[in-house]
Amino acid sequence: MKEAARSNIAAIQNITRRMRLLALNAQIEAAHAGQTGFAVVAEEVKGVAREIETLAAGLGGDVGARVDDLRNAVAGLASAARGDRFVDLALNAVEIIDRNLYERTCDVRWWATDSAVVDCAAAPRPEAVAHAERRLGVILSAYTVYLDLWLCDLNGRVIANGRPQRFTARGADASRTRWFAKAKSLASGDDFAVAEIDRCAELGGAQVATYVASVREDGAPHGKPLGFLAIHFDWEPQARSIVEGVRLTAEEAAQSRVLLLDAGHRVIAGTRGAALGEAFPLATGGRDSGLYADNSGRLIAFHKTPGYETYRGMGWFGVIEYAPVAARASAPAPSRPERAWGPASAAVV
Repeated sequence: MKEAARSNIAAIQNITRRMRLLALNAQIEAAHAGQTGFAVVAEEVKGVAREIETLAAGLGGDVGARVDDLRNAVAGLASAARGDRFVDLALNAVEIIDRNLYERTCDVRWWATDSAVVDCAAAPRPEAVAHAERRLGVILSAYTVYLDLWLCDLNGRVIANGRPQRFTARGADASRTRWFAKAKSLASGDDFAVAEIDRCAELGGAQVATYVASVREDGAPHGKPLGFLAIHFDWEPQARSIVEGVRLTAEEAAQSRVLLLDAGHRVIAGTRGAALGEAFPLATGGRDSGLYADNSGRLIAFHKTPGYETYRGMGWFGVIEYAPVAARASAPAPSRPERAWGPASAAVV
């Protein structure tokens, strides 16, 4: 654009010099030939004027087009920069939750070796149950991210829980839950099991992430299995604080959804009305992270969990869906959840 402007300016300067010569010639011709001779000069002046007009119009159009190109290039760079930042924010969100859940894997394996828990699992007499529940209650008073802690026998029956005054879980049958099915295959006290986010009837239908470790004789990693300790992480408030804490601008927040998706690309947490269990059409193309625009013009930034320390994660994704007004107007309605997320039945989940 700079070179084109220089060329046009040089042309205008050349015409200006011609005008000065014409003005001088006009004076000379008028003195020698009178009005008839001056007509020749006047015609030439008109021609030069037309050249100036054409050149000026061309200069304006050329500069305007190039300014539009420059504006589009700047907008493209800004969009790319925003997209890259969204991918980083998606990673940050899923990293925060994974670091949080890594601590849950440490908690459950540690507390499964507590002497009160081990003794109760070995011989669940009334006094042992009462002692274990007091001990679990003390733990819950210090670790407020949990709804309840359950001690189960080898058949999945809850024999003690940390908040018996609030939740009547003792005696419940957890044998058909997904987390208990996984727990039965634990090889040692160093291992743990976890199920996907779900609602639990015995905990008032709350959303929970349940982690399980085996309780073994003498608290030894390879001791005889006596039962299982299940810890129920209070998922909804913890996950909400993460997705709502993503550092978007006010304009971006008003036009975006921040989501956490499970490995099946179903919503497990989200902002702006995202429904638990909602199927999200994430198109990763086999990538762990990326950025793309969907058919509705929405910008989708995503990043898969990289895991944390010894915790490999569960294949979850952090996602930011940026939908300007025009894109939202043409977007299809979200799919309905494929499984019920309301209060569960009488069975523990």
